[in-house]
Amino acid sequence: MTNPTATLLISCPDQRGLVAKIANFIYSNGGNIIHADQHTDFGAGLFLTRIEWLLAGFNLPRDLIGPAFNAIAQPLGAKWELHFSDTIPRIAIWVSRQDHCLFDLIWRHRAKEFIAEIPLIISNHTGLKPIAEQFGIDYHHIPLTKDNKAEQEIYQLELLRRYNIDLVVLAKYMQIVSEDFISKFPQIINIHHSFLPAFIGANPYHRAFERGVKIIGATAHYATADLDAGPIIEQDVVRVSHRDTVEDLIRKGKDLERVVLARAVRSHLQNRVLVYGNRTVVFE
Repeated sequence: MTNPTATLLISCPDQRGLVAKIANFIYSNGGNIIHADQHTDFGAGLFLTRIEWLLAGFNLPRDLIGPAFNAIAQPLGAKWELHFSDTIPRIAIWVSRQDHCLFDLIWRHRAKEFIAEIPLIISNHTGLKPIAEQFGIDYHHIPLTKDNKAEQEIYQLELLRRYNIDLVVLAKYMQIVSEDFISKFPQIINIHHSFLPAFIGANPYHRAFERGVKIIGATAHYATADLDAGPIIEQDVVRVSHRDTVEDLIRKGKDLERVVLARAVRSHLQNRVLVYGNRTVVFE
């Protein structure tokens, strides 16, 4: 990466002068801001912003940027994250039997639509192992039952540590991740095959068909202890009609799932998602 940048994601109680204080921190240290966006949630009384600047010419070394900004953030009551564009995230993709989201993420990665490494695929089935082998990705088959789930999640966490994973993508991983696991590794994006909050849980296309809906959707969200209830990152819909069968809904839904999951992963990797409460701001 020829022009690495630093990005701050910040949320704090809304008050006067916030934009000036944050921008002045970068300006006074010789930084050149190349992207800035902000949002005020008046109901929550929160100011949320993403600001990105070039590291070339910035006076502070990387290891001092965080401590220096924290001196400004603390009096403001701010929560903040600092990211560097040339830090390459490492992704683990978790799958079950369906391959459409897995293929899509790998293809987009190989096309350099997002910058990351994908060293690991985990599955509770063996059927998708040939895909991992085709692309030179390590594949770990971890069968799950109600009796071994706790033990297997310990092993899954060990694999994430061993491979230095930053983000888990549940690409049609048809298992519930436990609250204990999420508390230990919260950076998890899930794709759900409906327009949440409608039709949570299993078989949403069959239930949508039975309900006679005129649109179906897909939702990418961060995983939480509550099933399909985490902060939403991306959603989209497509129209359906009375002529569509359940199979038609599934086919159209798979197309949506690919696109919605890819958008969510890209936004996350570009540090454009700011979570507050159970909501997100996704900066363009």
